[in-house]
Order: sequence, then C-alpha cells, then structure tokens
Amino acid sequence: MLTKKQKDLLVFIHDRMTSDGVAPSFDEMKTALELKSKSGVHRLVTGLVERGYLERLPNRARASDIKRLPDDMTADNVANANSDSGNQLFQHDTGGVRHVPLYGKIAAGTPIEAIRHEGEYIDAPLSMMGGKGDFYALTVDGESMKDAGICDGDMAIIRRTEEARNGDIVVALVKGEEVTLKTLMKKGAKVDLVPENKEHKVQTYDADQVQIQGVLSSIIRMY
Repeated sequence: MLTKKQKDLLVFIHDRMTSDGVAPSFDEMKTALELKSKSGVHRLVTGLVERGYLERLPNRARASDIKRLPDDMTADNVANANSDSGNQLFQHDTGGVRHVPLYGKIAAGTPIEAIRHEGEYIDAPLSMMGGKGDFYALTVDGESMKDAGICDGDMAIIRRTEEARNGDIVVALVKGEEVTLKTLMKKGAKVDLVPENKEHKVQTYDADQVQIQGVLSSIIRMY
C-alpha cells in the first residue's frame, strides 16, 4: 500500500521519463511534491524501490526505472491525475533494457578526448533509445549544457550517426582529436558548437574541422 506522496512521486517520475526521456532530479521532485528537503524525496524513493515500483538500474548510471504502477491506478487514472496537474502523461513502456557500451567522459564545457572503456556497459531502458540504431553512452563532465537539462554527472545516451540537423545536440569530434557535447548550428562553411549556458562561449570552426559522431537520444540522471 503506497502513501499519497509515494503515488504522487511515482506519477511524476513516470511522466518525466516517458515524455522527456529524462529522470527528474531530487530538486525537481522536491519542488513538484512541495517537500521541505531532499531527504524527504530520498525516503519516498527508497520506499518505492523496496516495494518493487522502482528499480535501480545496474552499473554506474544508478538511475531508476519504473517497474509497475499501483494496481488501483489504471492508465486512464494516471493520465487524468496528471492532467489535473497540467502535465501530459504518455503510456508507460516496460519493454526492458538494452546493454549500451560505455565510453569515457565527454566535456559539456571544454572539449576532452572520449576514451572507450572496453568491456564496460550500462543498461538503458529501451523506451529511452528513441528508435532503432546503434547507441553508446558517455558521462557528462561540466555545466555548459545545463540550460538544456544536461547536468554534470548525467549519462548521455547517444545514437551513432554522422548526420545531424541544426538544433540537434551532438557529439562532435573537433580537429580529429577532441570531442564535445554541444548544440549544432551549421552556417555555410562554418560550424558553431553552441553551449546551453550563457556563461560559456560559442565555439566556431571550419566545417571540415568538425565531424559528427552521434546525436543525443536521452539523458539518464544519476542520484
């Protein structure tokens, strides 16, 4: 039997993960439930894990995946409850997980070399894959993409591709040596790699100096 606060939190996490592909932070949970401290959120999350409604995903991501909803909460009940709060809730996908190779850290500030750790993987929910394709994971290092909801320590799930559109958040290989996670803006013979943080500067390169290595599919937030 869940408390009202536990149910409210489960609906909120479910909404954010299924609509945005991003698990909410403890601060966001605290605000949504009007709690006074993050310790209250921690107790609620722990209770949901112990009761089998949430599961901690293995390996370094330490993210949570929703395993089930309460028996008395049908899809319509949840959607109606969430509609009352002004948010849209989509159908829950419990289609399992995919083993995604883990590469190294990618700077969301100054570009650094991404180093693959051979044999290391994380388990990411299939619902966060954004369709078919080849995927890999990188740990975000830095705060230059924070205004796009990408924070230091987040796990970025990347769809491998060499094609991207203006406005896509991409993994870009710069000058054949370093990689960075930025918003892509093509301008003729030039390419802007745009940070989502007003304290960071746009990086401009010749188009032939930038190679797209992937497009952001989703973010797993670490607690």
